[in-house]
Amino acid sequence: MKIISINAGSSSLKFSLFEMNDESVIASGIFERIGNEIGSYTIKYSGQKITQEMAFPTHTDAVNVLLEKLLALEIIRSYDDIKGVGHRIVHGGSKYSESVFITDQVMKDIEEFKVFAPLHNPAHLLGIAAFKAVLPDVPMVAIFDTAFHQTMSEEAYLYPVPYSWYRDYGVRKYGAHGTSHRYITSCVKDLLKKEDFKLISCHLGNGGSITAIKNMKCVDTSMGFTPLAGIMMGTRSGDIDPSIIPYVMEKEGKNAGEIIDDLNTHSGLLGLSEYSNDMRDIVKQCEEGNKKAILAKNKFVRRVVDYISQYYTLLEGCDVIVLTAGVGENNSYIRKEILDKLTCLGVKIDDSQNNICGDFVKLSTEDSKIDVYVIPTDEELMIARDTLNLIKNR
Repeated sequence: MKIISINAGSSSLKFSLFEMNDESVIASGIFERIGNEIGSYTIKYSGQKITQEMAFPTHTDAVNVLLEKLLALEIIRSYDDIKGVGHRIVHGGSKYSESVFITDQVMKDIEEFKVFAPLHNPAHLLGIAAFKAVLPDVPMVAIFDTAFHQTMSEEAYLYPVPYSWYRDYGVRKYGAHGTSHRYITSCVKDLLKKEDFKLISCHLGNGGSITAIKNMKCVDTSMGFTPLAGIMMGTRSGDIDPSIIPYVMEKEGKNAGEIIDDLNTHSGLLGLSEYSNDMRDIVKQCEEGNKKAILAKNKFVRRVVDYISQYYTLLEGCDVIVLTAGVGENNSYIRKEILDKLTCLGVKIDDSQNNICGDFVKLSTEDSKIDVYVIPTDEELMIARDTLNLIKNR
């Protein structure tokens, strides 16, 4: 059975087509600059890669080209080969704790929750509408990034602000990257062959979040009301004193929205280094003695270690730490910087193992008190699995 996983952005559409009999990726790719005068697409299949520039006025146009190419390249025999479409949805509010079939009500809810994810949820709706127009009879499933975090207690997800803000406006911690953290949790379950474990999952990419997991359920997570909270990221500040906002508004003559944009797009690694939001660039600059790059790197490491230490205490110990996503999977330099600062928790790593990048690998030594792994995340596979499970059980 073939399932396609979709991640629609405001001007892009990423896809992965799976053969679910063995969970293999048949094809994957991205359509970019949708709505611009000229766009492009890249499709990877059978060890090949094709790239072409062309215009996609709308998401529906991109979907039409995608399906036509899947046919022309003989990746599928007909549209009937596609038995389900899973859509990544960033925000499902507090309503959705699991994946669901997309109905008119679900569409309305995604629209309503766009206030919490204004750059993402409207784009997801465009992707859903585009596929519904081309494949109207194929089951569509919504997979919410926020769903995994709905097991947090009130103590974890409520802020120490007037309770009416939560009751009247929905102000609370929602988290993000839930699909990635849930995938990592399932991998650790398979690895340990049990469900009763304490896990700290570290999704470290250009965006990043850390989640405390006990017995397969989220206990707490670093991102909050929006993805701006938590650890320092590529361009996001992470946690700051909120009094900074009105102070800088007055100093620079900006409104609140402009300051929030600065915190989202001009802060983090980019803001402190004044050089790049890419950790690979930062590490190179560190090796050349760039003081601001060293400062940015050190601050990033410190914020990650702070959250791991906090969640170690919250969980009253930890069985497994997992590093995943772009930095976690591929940057051995930053991994070592983080893990060397956790020796007080009994973490010991094998440097030769840490030099392996881009693959599943155990970093910890046999005498380490906490097992440490790198596990490449696979949100697309998680989306496809949820879609298949719902279709089988409907």
